[in-house]
Amino acid sequence: MTTNTNYLAFSVAQRWQDFWRGEIGEWIITRGLKITLLVIFAVLAARFINWAAQKITRRIDADFQETDQLVRTESAKHRQAVASVISWVSIAVLFVVVLVEVTDALAIPVGSLVAPAAVLGAALGFGAQRIVQDLLAGFFVITEKQYGFGDLVALTVTGVSTPAEGTVEDVTLRVTKLRSAEGEVFTIPNGQIVKTMNLSKDWARAVIDIPVPTTADLTRVDELLHGVSETAMKDESLRKLLLDAPQVMGVESIEVDTVNLRMVARTLPGKQFEVGRRLRLLVVAALMRAGIVTAADTSPVVNTIPSPANVGPVSKTEDAS
Repeated sequence: MTTNTNYLAFSVAQRWQDFWRGEIGEWIITRGLKITLLVIFAVLAARFINWAAQKITRRIDADFQETDQLVRTESAKHRQAVASVISWVSIAVLFVVVLVEVTDALAIPVGSLVAPAAVLGAALGFGAQRIVQDLLAGFFVITEKQYGFGDLVALTVTGVSTPAEGTVEDVTLRVTKLRSAEGEVFTIPNGQIVKTMNLSKDWARAVIDIPVPTTADLTRVDELLHGVSETAMKDESLRKLLLDAPQVMGVESIEVDTVNLRMVARTLPGKQFEVGRRLRLLVVAALMRAGIVTAADTSPVVNTIPSPANVGPVSKTEDAS
């Protein structure tokens, strides 16, 4: 019984050794192991690149949080966009290099791939024109610093009449991702962007139009608006958002019943909407205290048409009268 067991173990060991000495075993030890290591290296390297890009982005965010700045600087927004693009390009180049190495490990002759590659390249040239266009457009968006992470933009897209407005959440060579005020995320190919409107680059401007009745004393209204400007500069929280005192531009337009005056204020990038809302509150309060109202402030009068079902028959006396 012991002899049979030893013989069986010897037979299994011999077959195992013969397997690794054979063509399949030799291929697994040499080329198969190399391919496996290359794939593992590519996956780990891609994860490391993503980790490094996220760490850089978090570091930029931490630097912004540690300061007393209310908005990100243009250089910080550009660095975050560049970090995202570099990570994307690095991963693409990494997988191309690994693919070439795997092809070499499989002993596929490169010369035999020239003709198929030419045909495939021509097909991709016709079918992937949009992708190439997106990549080139994304390259110029980054290099020209048209917008970056955190910018408030309005992008005019080919074939869409309404611009896509929102905050930039991600910029790559191929797409730009925006989050709208309602929380929706727009993914827009860079090649389809025909016009870019950056609402938060360097500085912004809040524009407030104030309609007053034509019977109002415009000199008095002008004094009230200058008082609003002084009040805004005395407000600590509002003054942090302003780059200078709000300016009264004077009469902007004249209509039948109202005269429109305009006030403008330079603000920090992206803060023009908040400043505009707060200035309007101050303007409305000042006009109400002075007793100046517009036609829009009066209660509307609605003329109702009675339903025929509610109208009784007309009497002869009423008809005669």
